[in-house]
Amino acid sequence: MRMRYDLVVVGGGPGGYAAAIRASQLGLRTALVERDAVGGTCLNRGCIPTKTLLHSAHLYREMLTCQSFGLQAEGVRFDYGAMSARKDEVTGQLRSGVEGLLKGNKVELLRGSARVEEPGKVRVGEEVLESRHILIATGAVPAKPPVPGLDLPGVVTSDELLADGRLYPRLTIVGGGVIGMEFACLCSALGTEVTVIEAMDRILPTLDRELGQNLAMLLKKRGVRVHTGAVVERVERQGEALTCTFTAKGKAETAQSDAVLVATGRRPNTAGLFSPRLEDALGLDRGGIPVNLHFSTRVAGICAIGDVVKGNIQLAHVASAQGINAVSRMAGLRPPMRLEAVPACVYTDPEIACVGSTEAECKENGIPYKTGKYLMSGNGRTIIARGERGFIKVVYHAESGAVLGAQLMCERATDLIGEFTLAVAEGRTVERMAQLIRPHPTFGEGISEAAESCLGLAIHQLNR
Repeated sequence: MRMRYDLVVVGGGPGGYAAAIRASQLGLRTALVERDAVGGTCLNRGCIPTKTLLHSAHLYREMLTCQSFGLQAEGVRFDYGAMSARKDEVTGQLRSGVEGLLKGNKVELLRGSARVEEPGKVRVGEEVLESRHILIATGAVPAKPPVPGLDLPGVVTSDELLADGRLYPRLTIVGGGVIGMEFACLCSALGTEVTVIEAMDRILPTLDRELGQNLAMLLKKRGVRVHTGAVVERVERQGEALTCTFTAKGKAETAQSDAVLVATGRRPNTAGLFSPRLEDALGLDRGGIPVNLHFSTRVAGICAIGDVVKGNIQLAHVASAQGINAVSRMAGLRPPMRLEAVPACVYTDPEIACVGSTEAECKENGIPYKTGKYLMSGNGRTIIARGERGFIKVVYHAESGAVLGAQLMCERATDLIGEFTLAVAEGRTVERMAQLIRPHPTFGEGISEAAESCLGLAIHQLNR
């Protein structure tokens, strides 16, 4: 059976379903093919379930210290099974909402594994879908490095750790990036003995150095063992435990645990997606699909967005924005989303968020810059919430005063970063940011103080 469309989207994650809905809104007859659950990794195995569990863990940690707020509670405990059930409830609710939006926008949802056989033709089971345009949005899957022992039972990826619903007494995390650090905060808050092993010289190595250094100090205070500049040699099972052998600063060390979480990154999900001839024509690079600035591949009529794209920023909101731009061009319209300023968030405790350039990047690129910084220990709302060590740092052009980037580590950082994203995208100056009135008492007042510190005019901290 053959079915004809203007657009077939392969992959129902944040990029795929957003693109499909927008395409249908723009008058394109659209089909969305998904072999698993709508919402993709982000909704079902990543962002949403992880943050749901982190929220519960944060409340639990606050309840343990509620006496400092003038409250009393006895017998405070957690039920990880119930926490996992709530995680499933949240993801189910959001997934049903997405399915309803697809139906309401007249996007045809087809269940099954897609195979792109040639330009304009996608096979799903016995059906062949013919389409003027094909958009690949299949995302990425966890990747394990070639280390002996990573195939042992008990060595898991983030997908598997979320799915099995177990909380281990001891956990070794291989990889100190975003995924590893979020799980370190989650599990340590619930009493797990956590060991982190990171090959680079600091955790969160792709972010501003100060963010990783501050988070490492906080985690160590909470009992997390953090090893940086450490290379994992092998993992072995010894009785009931897994032993991870690694080299740090030229010295061999070991970490014993009940499970090992491998959080060393993700690879594009293209296995079996294309016919061999089409795979060669697309020029896949380690599974990643090369695209141009308009997300067109080397094969006419086929576009790709999100984590499946070679070298792309692997963030759900990036995939959504790219999908909307790609289908807008297909409809003959100007792409509406601005992609030059991309915020990134880490849902640790406290939260971390950043956008634009760091000091190191400005220095490397020869851009004259200055910085302003506000310590959130002087912010009223932070003191009320008993927030831990935090700050807002602004990187701005030394001559024009335009905001080049911002790095935040504080309560609600993931919400506050939006204002800095707008400033970076529009080239707003620190002076203009300082002119805005922000309500009191709020975490957002820290934005005013950080901007004023750039001008040497901060009110609630001594100016440098």
